[in-house]
Amino acid sequence: QLQLVESGGGLVQPGGSLRLSCAASGFTLGYYAIGWYRQAPGKEREGVSCISVSSDGSTYYSDSVKGRFTISRDNAKSTVYLQMNTLKPEDTAVYYCAAARGQKTPYSGTYCVDLEYEDWGQGTQVTVSS
Repeated sequence: QLQLVESGGGLVQPGGSLRLSCAASGFTLGYYAIGWYRQAPGKEREGVSCISVSSDGSTYYSDSVKGRFTISRDNAKSTVYLQMNTLKPEDTAVYYCAAARGQKTPYSGTYCVDLEYEDWGQGTQVTVSS
């Protein structure tokens, strides 16, 4: 019953912006960490950004998107967003959101980078081209 659905992808010119949405259902969003990943043809999937459970709230950005992308959540709407600004052609990829239980064990932390992402959306295509 846990479901994630991405939307908001499309074609945009270099320097443009898109906002991706990840709509969650079947679970309480605030108790989960959410990660955004992307995969371009012929390349490995890479982590783009993540946001920890609401009680933590810390975020992570890969070096390639730091300063350009912003992750946020709206628990009331059960939605996580990825605001993507100053897009570059190398940002072209299928973008996926994924959910992780907020803590591996009672003895581990809640930083989203350290968690296991087991539930995935179907992806949304982002193409940056002139």
